[in-house]
Amino acid sequence: MNEFVAPEIDWAVLSPVLVVLAAGVVGVLVEAFVPARARRVVQLVLTLGALAGSLVAVALLWDRVLTDGLAFVVDGTVLLTPFTLGIQAVVALLALLGVLVVADRTSTGQDAFAPTAAAVPGTAYEDAARQAGLQQTEIYPLMLFATGGMLLFPATDNLIVLFIALEVLSLPLYVLCATARRRRLLSQEAAFKYFLLGSFASALMLFGIALVYGATATVSLELAVSRLANPDSPVLTMMPDLVIAAVLLISVGLLFKIGAAPFHTWTPDVYQGAPTPITAFMAACVKAAAIGAMVRVLFTLAAGLDEPLRRDLETGLWVVAILTMLVGTAAGAVQTDVKRMLAYSSIAHAGFLLVAMVGLDEVGAQAVLFYVLAYGLATLGAFAVVTLVREQDADGVVLGEATHLSQWAGLGRRSPLLATAFSLFLLSMAGIPLTAGFLAKFGAFSAAVEAGAWPLAVIGVLASIVAVFFYVRLIVLMVLTPPVEETADDGVAPAGAVAGDGTPDDGFRDGEGVEDGPEPARTGTLTAARALAGRAAVVVVASQGPTAVAITVCAVGVVLLGIVPAAVLDWTTQAAAFRPFGP
Repeated sequence: MNEFVAPEIDWAVLSPVLVVLAAGVVGVLVEAFVPARARRVVQLVLTLGALAGSLVAVALLWDRVLTDGLAFVVDGTVLLTPFTLGIQAVVALLALLGVLVVADRTSTGQDAFAPTAAAVPGTAYEDAARQAGLQQTEIYPLMLFATGGMLLFPATDNLIVLFIALEVLSLPLYVLCATARRRRLLSQEAAFKYFLLGSFASALMLFGIALVYGATATVSLELAVSRLANPDSPVLTMMPDLVIAAVLLISVGLLFKIGAAPFHTWTPDVYQGAPTPITAFMAACVKAAAIGAMVRVLFTLAAGLDEPLRRDLETGLWVVAILTMLVGTAAGAVQTDVKRMLAYSSIAHAGFLLVAMVGLDEVGAQAVLFYVLAYGLATLGAFAVVTLVREQDADGVVLGEATHLSQWAGLGRRSPLLATAFSLFLLSMAGIPLTAGFLAKFGAFSAAVEAGAWPLAVIGVLASIVAVFFYVRLIVLMVLTPPVEETADDGVAPAGAVAGDGTPDDGFRDGEGVEDGPEPARTGTLTAARALAGRAAVVVVASQGPTAVAITVCAVGVVLLGIVPAAVLDWTTQAAAFRPFGP
């Protein structure tokens, strides 16, 4: 009998992930042993320290990986390339900013999370927990576990580990989506939809991995590609149709996570129903991690597939990219809820990321890396602003976020700085010059043109022009339109408001506003605006600090990346190196 030989593990390669996951385990122990009065502070310090430590670990590994081209543990179970480290740095940075938004209680003294997420909404138990002032500090270890999965997701050559990373990042998010303090039923519905559809996507991905293993006798992506490309390989040669099926099934799980059509249907409902700080965390970090994993898988496959199969892969990316851009921009233009509008914006940006990837080369990898950083800063800052714009009842009680577009009228008068920051984030998403979004889109479309996919770049430019409409509409509403209370008194609809279009966004049902009382009749935005003005005023609550810091950092990042991007562009050029390590 052969004696078992323990593998030698280079723990430094694992450090960006281990720091975060270990902190998550410690966070669970904190929940059990630290007194309740000190628990929030301890969890916050632990979480921020772990994410900062992960960034430091990435920085310490950078020169080594850049010089050697790669670093791996146990035959690629964890595989670091410069591109992988770049994605990990972006995820850790955005997660750190996302934690700041989650941690803010604002001037109301409350955070965005239910005191007892497991309680049935509307029960006496939930009321008693709220009156007792219970707090949900379990949010922090859940975020750490999700972030650990995101850091591992693009950093493996092993398809089984890829699947495990997908589940590690997904399961905490399913729980986090159900923890909203207000509109609990909507939050739980969003979590259930995300869990159900995510489970189907994960199952399809696992089935694709099984097909790869059945044909090549390995779950190593690089080794599988090598054997498929070698006609003398002793393993069973995979039929071309089976190759396409395996790639398609694995891609489904990845496309689901980035919110690409036709696997996007969960995105508007989940983004709207989840607590807004969690929506910000998901929109920025999950997309970056998932697109990094997609680059890892598809670029490796493209390097080993023959020319006909590579063309099939590129054709599939063309179709999904076009469909995603069309769905995101067309549906986003008719939304009357801010969170749903940003959700469809996220879908459109997933399409722009796929445009950058279509060449399956290092130019596309560089464009993707800059894009996820620019988009992540803008979208996280935008959702952070949403958390501060609230409804207030006649008794002065601050309620949930005011998400109906008509309620954002006159925000520039209530809070000029907040309106300026939000306008900056929207302009960056629209790709206006002198913002990070402009250079991100320019890089994505340039990568497509260089790969010969200029028609796809043209469609992307046209989709961007359409998307400008709903971004600028909201800016006009905030800056040039009187507040909804004044317009309702005058009997004039706010500029930029649209008539009821029959979508689920026209009334209260899909907003995150008042919970009690009948809904207004759905006879158009003017009627809804009058009803909103009669039931709840719109106020801007003050941040106790963390959200203000996150918004400021995101705004400064968007401006600097748009005006002086040279250092970051040089970094993305170095990080775009994508070198397979071979069998």
